[in-house]
Order: sequence, then C-alpha cells, then structure tokens
Amino acid sequence: REYEENGEIKKETKYSYNTEWKSEVVNSRNFDREIGHKNPSAMAVESFTAVSPNVQVGSFVLSKGLVDKIDDFKQLSLSNLEDPHADVTRGGDYFYHSENPRRPEVGDLRVSFFYAGLSGDDPHLGSADKVTVVARQRGNQLVAYHTKSGEVLQILYPGDLSVEEVFQKEHESNTMKTWALRAAGWLAMFVGISLMTRIFYTLVDWFPVVRDLVNIGLKAFAFCVASSLSLLTISLGWLFYRPLWALLIGLLSVVPIVVAKSRVPPKKQQ
Repeated sequence: REYEENGEIKKETKYSYNTEWKSEVVNSRNFDREIGHKNPSAMAVESFTAVSPNVQVGSFVLSKGLVDKIDDFKQLSLSNLEDPHADVTRGGDYFYHSENPRRPEVGDLRVSFFYAGLSGDDPHLGSADKVTVVARQRGNQLVAYHTKSGEVLQILYPGDLSVEEVFQKEHESNTMKTWALRAAGWLAMFVGISLMTRIFYTLVDWFPVVRDLVNIGLKAFAFCVASSLSLLTISLGWLFYRPLWALLIGLLSVVPIVVAKSRVPPKKQQ
C-alpha cells in the first residue's frame, strides 16, 4: 500500500503465504527472506492440459475452436488407483509428495486430475457427456461458420438445449460483455480526465481545506464529463441501428453539463 507521510509518498509491502492445502493462512514477515526455509525456483510438476487430437460428437469431428469450449471439468476420483511411487502417497482424490500432508512445507506437492467431455459410458466416471453445438457442417466435421458481417460462429454448450435456449444464452452473454466494455470505457475515461486535472490539485496541495474542496470538485467534474462522453459515444454507435435510442441517449449526455451550468450564479455566467 502507498501512504503519505511528511509530504512524501511511501510504500509498504506485506507478504503472506499459505502453509495449508485448503484454508488456513499464516502470515510471515520473513516470507521474502529465505530464513529457515528454501523457496523453490520452479515447480517440480507443472500443470498441463492434454487434449485428444480427435474429439467427436456422434460421428462428427469437432474443430479446435469447439473443443476449446469444453470446459466443464470434473475432478477424477483416485480411489481405484494405487500409489505410483514410494515417495508419493494418496489421500482422497490427491497424490501427495510430502513427509506429512497434514502439515505441508514449502516445496511440497499435491497433484490432482480433472477431465471434461466424457465420450462414452464408464462404470467409474458415469454416463457420457451431452453437448449442443451450433456450427457449419463440412463433411464429417463441424467447423466455424463465417457470417456476412465477418463474425465467426461456433457455439458449444453442455447439455441438451433447444435452438431458442442456445441463442438466448448467447444473447445474455453478449449483453453482459457489452455492458462490461461500456463500464470499462467509462472508468478509463474517468481516470484519464482525473489525471489530466490532477495539476490543479497539486497547486493547492499545501492548503488542507482548499485541497479537499478542490479534490471533490475535480472528482465531480471528471464524473460528469466522463458520463457525458460515454453516453455520447454509445449514442454514436447506435445511430444507424437504433436512431431513436441514439437521439435519446445523446440528449441524456447533455444533462450533466446543463445541471452543472444551472448551478453557476448568474453573475459568474455573465
């Protein structure tokens, strides 16, 4: 964290690490200093994902883009497996490389396995997974479909869904992404305007009361301008598709400026 002391900006860093597999967190002031323990430079076993080169739904082979959408992973049960090595023990659905799995040390390992897209019935894993795919058929392959607008269409959802349900999910996903981008755009604009007006705060930094008032005013100014410019940008994007909504949002973008101007005394306006 950064804090101000005697007019100087100072930085304080706290370190913490987890010495339990699950929940308990132990704080240590010496985590960044190798006193009483050795921080490993690399993991002895790195995480990786193995993907079958030929993934099928029925008699159709899925493209790589569709295969990448299979992400409903489930943990693999290790109850039917034996310990693979004398130094490796099994506990529950994990393999441990540790002298005492209940009291792990820095550098100990715990390995588990997950799977997704079960292709057939298995006595231990259960029945085969079902997926719903929207894609282009090319022979015995399901590949991406390129729309007239240049978009790539390849959809895969777990479960047996109808066409209406699939496109309803896509519509909801696109709506969430759109609002997330709008919020990110507004935040970037707000931060940019705040940084541009920071010079005025610096000029009165030596006067505590004035400094606080100027800071509040600059934040309000950045909020109003960022809101107006964001609404104006959205209205321009909708101009050819929803002209009425674009006009209403464009008028709404002027509201913060009109409100701010109406609060200025008449003499100052003259």
